[in-house]
This record gives sequence, structure tokens and C-alpha cells, in this order.
Amino acid sequence: MERGSPLPARRLWNTRPLRIPKWNGAAPRNDATVRAAEVISLKFPHVFLVCGSYTLPRAVLCDLRQFVSKATEEMINQTVNRLCYRNKVILAPMVRVGTLPMRLLALDYGADIVYCEELIDLKMIQCKRIVNDVLDTIDYVATDERVIFRTCEREKNHVVFQMGTADAQRALTVAQLVENDVAGIDVNMGCPKEYSTKGGMGVALLSNPDKIEAILSTLVKGISKPVTCKIRILPSLEDTINLVKRIEKTGVAAVAVHGRRKEERPQHPVHCDVIKAISEAVSIPVIANGGSQEIIKEYSGIEEFQRVTNASSVMVARAAMWNPSIFRKEGLLPTETVLKEYLTYAIKYDSHYSNTKYCLCQMLREKLESAQGKKLHAAQSNKEIWREYPPQITPKMILLEWCRKQKLPQPVYVTVQRPSDRLFNSVVTVADKNYSSSCWDKTKKVVEQSSAIVCLRTLGLPDGRLCDGENPLKYKRKRDEEITNGIETTSLPSLNTNKRKSITDENTTTDILL
Repeated sequence: MERGSPLPARRLWNTRPLRIPKWNGAAPRNDATVRAAEVISLKFPHVFLVCGSYTLPRAVLCDLRQFVSKATEEMINQTVNRLCYRNKVILAPMVRVGTLPMRLLALDYGADIVYCEELIDLKMIQCKRIVNDVLDTIDYVATDERVIFRTCEREKNHVVFQMGTADAQRALTVAQLVENDVAGIDVNMGCPKEYSTKGGMGVALLSNPDKIEAILSTLVKGISKPVTCKIRILPSLEDTINLVKRIEKTGVAAVAVHGRRKEERPQHPVHCDVIKAISEAVSIPVIANGGSQEIIKEYSGIEEFQRVTNASSVMVARAAMWNPSIFRKEGLLPTETVLKEYLTYAIKYDSHYSNTKYCLCQMLREKLESAQGKKLHAAQSNKEIWREYPPQITPKMILLEWCRKQKLPQPVYVTVQRPSDRLFNSVVTVADKNYSSSCWDKTKKVVEQSSAIVCLRTLGLPDGRLCDGENPLKYKRKRDEEITNGIETTSLPSLNTNKRKSITDENTTTDILL
């Protein structure tokens, strides 16, 4: 063979062909062997695909088994950029709770994966995908202009879209609509509520294994993102294990198991022994759910629930609804702190007041009987909610909203650290002009907020202190017509107000005293 000539595609480096079926009805797209071969072909450039077969070096063939083992499944998923469901703490899907503000807050506190609330396929099919430049979100908007599903870049690699469906083709249509904006697709097979079961969805699917198989197989073959389902246990352990094994054969990436039967409610004990038996009977990840009432009181309870069920991961519902800081390894935060941080996201992403009110009431629980709690319960608009629980509107948020209204690019913050004393300083760029405080501080957040204050005051805009007039953070949701009037501005903690500030652009630097 002449030097520089192309290498032959077969019998190279003492190889032998490894036959892998092409994608068809008999070979699920998520089959572990096929996934492993895909990974190997990506990691080793001397792997060739010839006539539907992989040709691999002997050494690689010897290592094939380890690629499909549980210990290396996470590495495989990361290599092909797929969501992994092992050793994760997960926010469960909850109606009216699992909207964008709660999902982002759970991620902030330490959740690895967040599920959206169950969304019905018939409703989603009618939606149009819209890029919301004002909120920097992707919105799925119904024909009546209601936002059915809203997501953003922050959660793109962590959010699982859960749908309610009883039809394989409708499920596939919805999954293909949203798959580029989410990390995974889940089918609800555990909701016992009438609004779900009356359409043959939710827990009603458990009595129709053929339909379960059809829906999951269609999704697995039809989309690129991992597919999962969430079930409840059946009256018989044997029937439950047989069902999960049948689900496993469809090629799903994981199965979440709520350890109660369809007629059981939160006051009934969770059947940890059944979840454990399922975990030991199948090879796919099993996600344990249902431990909030008895076991999960703080983060250590999540670890205990995983231990007693031998599950791959844990999904938390009501404990996270009551206090999403349950995901913090360092411990729970005070309710008041969590309320304000939730409201910050609710404001930023224009949450409808009914969702905001519902979530706050769930967090308050026994405090609902207090005078403040009663006012919240009676609130009929966002304005009334904010009067009782002033959100933490920061100067950075105000500046960002002003830029959106003026159709300007987002503010860009450049923060540097001084080697001599390790203090920080930040410069914010707005409309090609730079604004900065001349003070240095030990935290990045403080100096970025300081530069935002300098910019706002230079532009003659309110920086968040109590004042008359309209709140600069006006909402954009069309269906929430009650908040189109002026809204009170909320006070902010002072950020170095006794310091000297400087305003800079490309040519000048101006000092002002605040």
C-alpha cells in the first residue's frame, strides 16, 4: 500500500465485524447494546460502519460489556449528551406547582432534574412555539393566548416534560414539538385524579399494558431524548414487577415508582419494600417517589429513602412543595427566605397570580391562619400578594427589564478580582456605554448590583428604593389583565450607598456621590 492512500474499511488492526441491527421495529432506539456501540464509535475514530455493521478492534470488543454495565451508564449518557437518571435528586411533577419559578428554585437549591407539571397532549397539540425575547424564554402558547408551558435556557439540560396522554400518536406529536427545548419526556401513569383518569390517562393506563407498551415504544423510536414514565404500584407485587419489566423492554431510560396503590393517598404508608423489589428486578434506573410524609423531612431523609428502597434516584413531591430548599445538603432555609426567592422568580418570569398564590399557600401551611396568611389567601391579584410579601426586586432586575422595554441588548457584566486583596469590581455595559462603581468588595453580587445602581441613577431610573409611581417590572402575560395598572415599588437593601461611585464610557469617567 502506498503511503498516503486511504485505509481500507474492513479487517483493519486485526478486527472482526460486530453485527448491530439497524433501527427498526425490532430494535428499540434506546437498546443498551446499540447505545454502547454508538458511544464506542464516537470515542474511537477507527470504528467503521459497513453495510449496517460495526467493525471494531478486538480490544474494543473485549470492553463492550463494561460499556453497558450500570457503573458506566452515566458516562455513556454524558458522552452522547443524554440525561442520566442514576444517583439524582428530582423535583416531582406537581400540578400548579411545577411551573418555571419552582423548577428554577429547586435547581438553585440542589435538585439535579426537575419535572414540569402534567400537561395534556390535546392541549399541547394546539400550542404554538414562541421565542419570548422579553423574558428570554420559550413559550408554548394556546390559541386563546394562554401560556401552557414556559421554559428557559437555565433548565434546558435538566427539565423533563411530563405529558398526560392515552394515545401513542398524539404523544409522539407533542414530544416532537418540545423535544429540542427539554432534556427528557415523561408519560404520567400515576395520577389518580379524575381530570386525568377520565380520559384514560394517568393511573387508568395501568390497567392497559398494551397501550402503555404502544405509547412508550412509539416515543422511544420517534424522538432523540430519553423517555421515562411514572407509575403507581399494583395490588399484586408480582403484577407490578411484570408490568415494570414490560415497560423496561420498550427501551425507556428509567421508571419512577410512587410507592402507593391508585386508591391510596398521602396519609397511607408508602410501600418501600415494593419499590425495593422493583429496583432489584430490573436493570434500568428506578426512581423512588412517595416518601415525603414519613421519611423526607430534610436532605438526609432523601438519602434514607434511597437506601431503604435501593432505588437509583429519589423524586420529591410534597416535601419540595412545602419547602423547595429540601434539596439543600446544608439544611432547610427559613420559610420567609424561600417565599421571597420564589417570588423573585415569579416576577422575573411573569407567573400568573393564581399559581403564585397557590405555591405560597403550600409553603406557609400552618401559618395560613396568621393575619398575613389570611390576607394572602384572600388575594385576588399579584399586586395584593406583593403587598404582603414584598419580593426581592434587585437593581440588576430593574436594569434588565428597562433594557427589554427599550429593545436594547441585555446588560453585560464584567467582574474582575484584584490580586493584591482579592476584592472584586464590576463594569456593566448598556447601550455601548460602561458604568462602574469605584468601590471594591469581597463578593461579586454586591459589586454587580452596585454597578447596576450607578447605571440606573445615571439614566434617571428608579433603582428599587421606595418611591411613587409605577414599578419598572411590569408584567407581560396577556391573560393576567388585573396587573396592567401601576404597581408599588419595593424597597431594596442599600448597597454601599455611602461609597463614591464612578460612571464610565469609552471616553469619559464621571464620579458621583450617592
